[in-house]
Formats: sequence, C-alpha cells, structure tokens
Amino acid sequence: MTGSEDSPSFRLAYVPGVTPSKWVRIWNERLPDVPLTLLAMSVGESFDALRGGDADAGLVRLPVDGTDLSAIPLYTETSVVVVPKDHVVAAVDEVSAEDLADDIVLHPLDDTLDWERLPGRPAIERPATTADAVDLVAAGVGLLVVPQSIARLHHRKDLTYRPVTDAPESRVALSWPEERTTDLVEDFIGIVRGRTVNSSRGRTQPAAEQKPARSPDKATPRGKPATGRTGAKNPRRGAGPAKGAKSTKSTKGAKRGKPRGR
Repeated sequence: MTGSEDSPSFRLAYVPGVTPSKWVRIWNERLPDVPLTLLAMSVGESFDALRGGDADAGLVRLPVDGTDLSAIPLYTETSVVVVPKDHVVAAVDEVSAEDLADDIVLHPLDDTLDWERLPGRPAIERPATTADAVDLVAAGVGLLVVPQSIARLHHRKDLTYRPVTDAPESRVALSWPEERTTDLVEDFIGIVRGRTVNSSRGRTQPAAEQKPARSPDKATPRGKPATGRTGAKNPRRGAGPAKGAKSTKSTKGAKRGKPRGR
C-alpha cells in the first residue's frame, strides 16, 4: 500500500447528480493539511480518470465495468420520469412503466439505468447526453426516465417528474483503482462509511499496536500467591491485634461487676 506521503493531495471525481459536499466537509475537518480537489465528470470520463491516474477515487454510478476497479455501494436512488407540466402524468403521484407505453421515452447514450426492457416507444434517434434529452422533453418530443438526483439537477420551470415504481434504481458507489489503494483512499473510505475519527481514520490497525496475549507459561498458578515466597506463613496469623487497634471480638452478653466468691 502506498503511503499518504506519496500523495500530497486527494483528487475525487464525481458524476452528475452526486453531491459530495458532506464527505468533503468531514475530510477538511480531519485532514486539514491534505487538500481535496473535486473533479466533475461524466460517467465515462470518471472511469477513464480512475484508470489513467487522473483521480484517486470517484463517486460513480454502478455498474463498474472491469475487474481493475474496486467499488463500495453507498446508496440507492429512486428513478423518475421527467415530463412537461401539462402532461397527463403530472396529475398523478406515481406511474409504472406500463403507463408510459404510448409515449416516446428517450434513451440517451449516457443513460446508466440497467433496463431489461425499455418502457414506451423508442425515439428515431438517441440523444447524445441526458442534458440533450431534457431539452427534447421540454420541446414535447418525448419523456425521460432518470435517477431522481438527475431530474433535480436539470430542473426547469416547465418540467416536473414523478416516481416510476418498477423502473430500475440507480446505485451510487465509491470506486478506485484496486492496485492504488493508498492510505488517503482508506481515509476517504472510512469517511463515507461513517467511521469516527478515533477508528484509525479507516485504516487497518497495525499488528504492532495490538496488545500481545499473555503467554500460558507465565500465567500465575491458580490458588498460589502472585508475589512473595511460595508457602510462606502470614507473619500476623494468629497474633493479637496490633498496638492501637481495636479488638474485633464482641463483648455482647459479658457479665460485669465483681467475680463470685467460692
């Protein structure tokens, strides 16, 4: 494992819709001498940055392609359908994929939802990005299903969104190159997992710091004194009370007065 001294700063990539501010604040509190640089990237760019060494870790959306990247799932997002405010879907609280069967549902090239079967009718051409698809929804061309944070990111006054009950959910994860699991990466893992500052900052406890177990051959024999000569008598056993000490014998029932004559 590479020591933190090899990386004077920490570079964190994050994809649209993910808000890393809470974890960045904790990082700045715990590691004020190690600056954290945020890198806003698309999903594809974030994986390229991790593999190319341009980012130490990234907040990405699953699935993570390939076996060279490690990933820890953090949370799951509900998927929603983005519609114009005057669309019939805007009048209900939630919909199913079947409810969108008669609508054109846009499927941008950067979509991260793992669909088994896309809802609705396909558009003639797939938009290049989610932002392009949102513009098409506003123009009345079709609808768009995205993670809820993406819908909030692209909020417009003329659009709204509703949950899709049976759409695949989006999972956000922390990912990093497996071969570059540095101390700073371990520190950030500890932060996103909610570990306290006293838990070795998320790092593995060194074996030298653990208390060694007591050797059986040095254990004190049961039933024998731990110190002093074995079998030595107590020097005060059987002796009277020490000078100035009060007697512990009870005087209850003792007769007072002169002794009887014979």
